[in-house]
This record gives sequence, structure tokens and C-alpha cells, in this order.
Amino acid sequence: MEIVKMLDLNTIISFLPEFHTGAEAIGIAILRIIWGTTLIFYGLPMLKRPFTWMDMPKPSGIPGFLQLIGALTIFGGGITIALGFLTFLASLALTGAMGLALILNLLKGVPFMKERPDAPGTSYEASLVYLAIALMFVFVGPGVFSLDYLLFGH
Repeated sequence: MEIVKMLDLNTIISFLPEFHTGAEAIGIAILRIIWGTTLIFYGLPMLKRPFTWMDMPKPSGIPGFLQLIGALTIFGGGITIALGFLTFLASLALTGAMGLALILNLLKGVPFMKERPDAPGTSYEASLVYLAIALMFVFVGPGVFSLDYLLFGH
């Protein structure tokens, strides 16, 4: 019976962050909408080749179904973050995706930043910043200007 109580929606919601109001909520909404939209546009090309998007210019060694999960997480997570819908769950999923991206870049020896913005190659600062943003939403929540607030905030 204790497990049933733990799965109660009100109990689960009680562990989520409070909904921020005022100027904080405006700042959170601006970041949420911009980052969510960025993730949508970042994930859209992945969905055009959902099982092989990591395999250019050479095979990545990552199984196709995991590449699909990554593409759906980034694209779908972008939609849900921008709307502020199920923000906690989307943020957790994006934390995993961005953490994995960071780890893969570190294992490849990719530098933190390129020496010039127009230099060829990749860097891992975007993965690190996106990981930090995802974690911020895990701990801070979506604010009152979100679908989560409309659905669960009362």
C-alpha cells in the first residue's frame, strides 16, 4: 500500500520545484522558449536520418535505435520545453542526452572551444551549456508562464 501512495500524482507533484512568479518567471519563460526552439531546429535534421544521423562522415558505432531515441529526445524535448509541458521529465531526458553528448565529445578528445568561431571542426562547449540549461530546468522548473502551471499549478 505504501508503494501506491508513493505513485499518487499529488505525492509526485510535491517533489517538483515551486512555480516561480514575477520577473523570475519572465526570465525562465524567455530561456525556455529560446532553448526549446533551438532544440527543435537542432533535432529536426536528425529526424530526417533518425537511425544514422551520428554516422557522418564515418560510422559512429552507436546503434541506430539509440540514435533514434536521441533524435526524438532532442526534437520532442525542444517542443515540450518551449511549451513548458512536462518540463521536469523533458529536462531529465535532455540532461541524459546532453550528458551523453558531452561524454562522447570528451572521449573523442574534442576541445572545449575552437580557436576561432569559423575554424573547422567541433567543440564541446555547446553540449556543456545545454547540459547546464537542462539541469537548471530540473531544479528550477518552468515558471508560471507554462502549460505545467496551467495543468498542475493550482
